[in-house]
Amino acid sequence: MKAFKALVIAPAALGLLSPYASFAGAMNSKTVNNYSAADEQVTSISQFSDVKPTDWAYQALSNLVERYGCVAGYPNGSYFGGKAISRFEAAALLNACLDRVTEVTDQLKKLTQEFEKELAVLKGRVNGLEARVGTLEANQFSTTTKLSGIATYVIGANSYGGNPTMVAEASKLAGATVFNYDLRLNLDTSFTGKDLLRTTLRSGNFGNSSFGKSSVAPLNALEAGYQECGSIAQSGEGVDCANLISINRLFYQFPVGAGFTATVGARVRQDDMLAMWPSAYPADTILDVFTYAGAPGAYSKNLGGGAGLWWQKNGFSVSANYISSNAGNGNPNPTNSTIPRVGGGILTTGAASSTTIQLGYAGSNWGTAFAYTYSQNGASIYGGNATPLAAFASSSGTGTSNNYGLSAYWTPKTAAYIPSISVGWGYNSYDAINTASSLGINNIGISGITAAQNWYVGLQWADAFVKGNSLGMAVGQPTFVTAANTGTPNDAGYAWEWWYKFQVTDNISITPAIFYLSNPLGQTGFRATSTTTVYNESNTSPLTNFGGLIKTTFRF
Repeated sequence: MKAFKALVIAPAALGLLSPYASFAGAMNSKTVNNYSAADEQVTSISQFSDVKPTDWAYQALSNLVERYGCVAGYPNGSYFGGKAISRFEAAALLNACLDRVTEVTDQLKKLTQEFEKELAVLKGRVNGLEARVGTLEANQFSTTTKLSGIATYVIGANSYGGNPTMVAEASKLAGATVFNYDLRLNLDTSFTGKDLLRTTLRSGNFGNSSFGKSSVAPLNALEAGYQECGSIAQSGEGVDCANLISINRLFYQFPVGAGFTATVGARVRQDDMLAMWPSAYPADTILDVFTYAGAPGAYSKNLGGGAGLWWQKNGFSVSANYISSNAGNGNPNPTNSTIPRVGGGILTTGAASSTTIQLGYAGSNWGTAFAYTYSQNGASIYGGNATPLAAFASSSGTGTSNNYGLSAYWTPKTAAYIPSISVGWGYNSYDAINTASSLGINNIGISGITAAQNWYVGLQWADAFVKGNSLGMAVGQPTFVTAANTGTPNDAGYAWEWWYKFQVTDNISITPAIFYLSNPLGQTGFRATSTTTVYNESNTSPLTNFGGLIKTTFRF
């Protein structure tokens, strides 16, 4: 080690001195004595009064002084860099450097001997870790696939108010306290490091839950309220689809050029093919209606077979996609006996398709987007995000709709008590004449639905009260009919939700929440199970829905 250090330092020292050594005359003993007698150790090149950064050997001298500490200089603080030196002066300088190297080498040897046992233990652990890593790599599930999951528990109940007869019917159908789950397993595979093959397995038992889309008032459905084929009654054959695992997503995403990304999938959703999502709300989902950026017509989240392409650069983006929710059905003609009318294929009358174009901008802490979606022949664009009348208008299967959405969000950069703000508004027009009597609802005086609207505002506080926790609140109007060829719709209602997310650990959160729906059934109301009477026709005493739940989420 000593010899190596000497070889490293000696050329630097001699290279620095050699231009002058060749001109040195006889030994100047006074100069050597002055150099050797310097008492103060120089630790910075700035201590030399006659050395400037523009000097040709400035960097070499800096290394000798500050890295190795082997240049003392003269007592008067000068270095005399332009003065010729004798061989003896060169020997004195080189000796000082070699002494420093020897000192450092001895210290390293001493430390090595002192920690010999500890170093041996560390070496053994490193060897053991290398062996274990090799075993894991040899036996891992896949070198290209990562598994992640979300498991959700929901326990809660609903209470109803308004018309006594409607309250009694609603309580009989969905008045119990329920305990449900939703499980999602994502398998993300990359073959090039830039592409993504996503396979999502999902299961749940919300088909007959008070918080499922088959509930009395589907507007109280949760985003986590999943079950593949609904309740026992909806399945049509007495088969309970609860707890069955299904393929919820299967698509491939890959770059195709500068700024362009393509997506193709047999089971892909509209928002999987958008370059940006124009909302910062919510950090933890509760009601499904508040997860559509305020415009569930434009952001329909239609799910099926399709493809899309997006481009983005400097925050700006353009997205376009097409999805047929009946892409796997070979019958191109919709069945007239069901609503929504079931057909199949791509670009057919039974495709139940949606075509979306989005223009967006996403900055460092804000973003906005405009979206247009053309929905065709039975694409159920609302699900649990509209009054029954508006949902019927979108899924009747007899025509098309044009759906527009304008959404934006802003998040504070530093303010701890200022919430993020997300807003959205949607407008939907229909070119088909849909009659309420097709739903089995009579005497409401509405036919020929032509337009519907919706909006929302979401507020969210990060690190609320405790770092890592979140507080949120949203208010809005789910999609409601605003215009018809016959009659004046009285279909509107409000939705509110409040929640607080406790981040127990990095992977576990508990979120208590409450919500209120002022008129979830809109103008139509619903049939009593044993009569043909329709309640809520005049909307003078609508059914109201207050709910509370505790949602526990496990991420792994």
